[in-house]
Amino acid sequence: MMTESAQCIGEPTMPTNIVILGAGGDLTKRKLMPALVKMLRCGLLHEDSKIIGVLKGRSQEQWLSELFEGFKSYAPDIEMTSEQWHSFTSMFKMVSGDLQEEITYQALAENLETIQDQENAMFYCAIPPRWYTTVAAGLHKVGLIDESKGFRRMVIEKPFGMDLDSAQQLNTDLQELLDESQIYRIDHYLGKESVQNLLVYRFANSILEPLWNRNFIDHIQISAAESIGIEYRANYYEKSGALRDMIQSHLMQVMTLVAMEPPVEFTADAVRDEKIKVLRAVRPFENEEEIKNLTVAAQYGSGKSGDAIDSETLKAYVAEEGVSPESVTETFTAVRFHIDNWRWQGVPFVLWTGKRLPERVSEIVIRFRNPPFNLFDTHANPPQANSLVFRVHPDEGIALRMNAKMPGLTTDTQRMIMRAPYSDNGEDVSDAYEVLLHDVLTGDATLFSRGDEVEESWSIIEPILHAWKDRISVDRYRAGTWGVNGMDKLFEDCVGGWHKPS
Repeated sequence: MMTESAQCIGEPTMPTNIVILGAGGDLTKRKLMPALVKMLRCGLLHEDSKIIGVLKGRSQEQWLSELFEGFKSYAPDIEMTSEQWHSFTSMFKMVSGDLQEEITYQALAENLETIQDQENAMFYCAIPPRWYTTVAAGLHKVGLIDESKGFRRMVIEKPFGMDLDSAQQLNTDLQELLDESQIYRIDHYLGKESVQNLLVYRFANSILEPLWNRNFIDHIQISAAESIGIEYRANYYEKSGALRDMIQSHLMQVMTLVAMEPPVEFTADAVRDEKIKVLRAVRPFENEEEIKNLTVAAQYGSGKSGDAIDSETLKAYVAEEGVSPESVTETFTAVRFHIDNWRWQGVPFVLWTGKRLPERVSEIVIRFRNPPFNLFDTHANPPQANSLVFRVHPDEGIALRMNAKMPGLTTDTQRMIMRAPYSDNGEDVSDAYEVLLHDVLTGDATLFSRGDEVEESWSIIEPILHAWKDRISVDRYRAGTWGVNGMDKLFEDCVGGWHKPS
């Protein structure tokens, strides 16, 4: 099952019992199974490992059949015949049971295998967050957290809490049962190759370091624009909104990577120590008036998917299945942060995200200051602001936007873009879940949030949540457009204004 690919570069993992709690769910079919297949084919997943699904209401035959159908739907790019699937599933076991019952965890303990004198286990919680503490307590009660026979690691999906109090409580509950080193709070956004590459771009290239500060950078934009709506996630999204869903987790994590100081060594704790320093330097919001001036919240209304006459009509958020017609949940949000430290004093960091926008694009835009004196300002085509753009998705790579002379007998300027694609072949870019699963199995926690880091990010967002808690209305923008009120004002003192990806 081996293939030649850049994805195969990495440390081989030890044979492990890979336990998926909630193995009958969508996450397992969409993300975990394709990632595990790719890892196995690349030699990054030890072939003696076992995959143990914990679920109820299905036989093992039904479960495997559902996984195979899901694999064909969600990973059509991976060649998988029935014979290959049958070979893959020889690694599988199933434990049927209720996560609230001790007998389920006893059965799980009995099904763990000792491989090469080790009983390593990774417990992946592909379950709703309300079950995390229950699962940790169940594993602990039957001795499955004990590392005397091999490592034991618990992987937790976001959201990690819905506010500061719930995040602190969850941390307390888990840390009473597990050591912090055993808890892997997964954020798939940090598993993206281009996000990880930020650390290499910054700290392996001396050309950037002299410019990476308030003296040369005017502001930084970190964005995640999506063209889709909420799809099947109404139940979650109504409770979350864009602020919790994207800003508090994904984009603030990226901000820390952009703004952090060089760690003393490339280890998990050294990197995370520098990230939390950034969060602690974020200027607190003083009052609701300041929050009003430094944030934008909006919700998509109906619109069109394009400019053509036959473009698809897109329904408003309040018309989506499962959404209250009176909902004021934001589907677009922007927050302007300031980091009060020596490097970044006075440099705005604007994080924004939205659904039903014209493009699906995630970018980090480093916008540089204008020259102190511009010789060409009066020309017909005055120079535009220089930008260094890290494209996170799609077409991962980096682009430098500069000014150059137009050809001919003129000194008018034109925009020149120097592009450096991250990969010439998109197939060589590993999926985020491959990266993160591999990191868990090798014990590398660099791309996973530590408990204090999670609480610090929630404490920054908490005043906004309080200010928005009792709102009775929210601005609307037309689906398929960039027409969000308040964004130009948010960038009014920033060189070049709002960068709309394309």
